[in-house]
Amino acid sequence: MDVILLEKMGKAGDVGDQITVKSGYARNYLFPFSKAIRATKQNIAEFEVRKVELLKAAAEKMTGEKKRAALLTGLVLTIEANASDDGKLYGSVGTREIAAAAAEAGHEIDKSEVGLPEGALHEVGSYDVTISLSPEVSTEIKVAITSTGQSADAVEGAMDEQPVAEAADDAADSSEETPAAE
Repeated sequence: MDVILLEKMGKAGDVGDQITVKSGYARNYLFPFSKAIRATKQNIAEFEVRKVELLKAAAEKMTGEKKRAALLTGLVLTIEANASDDGKLYGSVGTREIAAAAAEAGHEIDKSEVGLPEGALHEVGSYDVTISLSPEVSTEIKVAITSTGQSADAVEGAMDEQPVAEAADDAADSSEETPAAE
């Protein structure tokens, strides 16, 4: 089915592009959410009249997303969760919890905009999380997951010390594997 895009759709195309998509995708997603119209002669003529208006709206939306990304850049969210003594969470922290923590901090983030590094987060620690506001605009925020009653500074300190301890363990392992020269 041939359609005309009314807004930018990631890799599919830009505003005004005529693309061919499967009919189910058009009927179930593009048409109900006003992201595209059927590419008929009448719709093409109507689109040409509205093209400047739609391009201006897309540019304004992009400007708003860039402003939101600038506000979110450098944001650090702290989420408390129940965890065992070794740092494993009883459950997980997902997109819903991150969006709720951002709302508490005064930033509006939709859970669909949150991109987690490894699916859901299952351990206490500090993570870099990508917030994708649109296909072109994304930013990174830091999420610190703490055990209930533990401070975010303790998590940062533990995360800073962890690579050093792992490097020392690796050095000890490599010295054991190589025989000493006699």
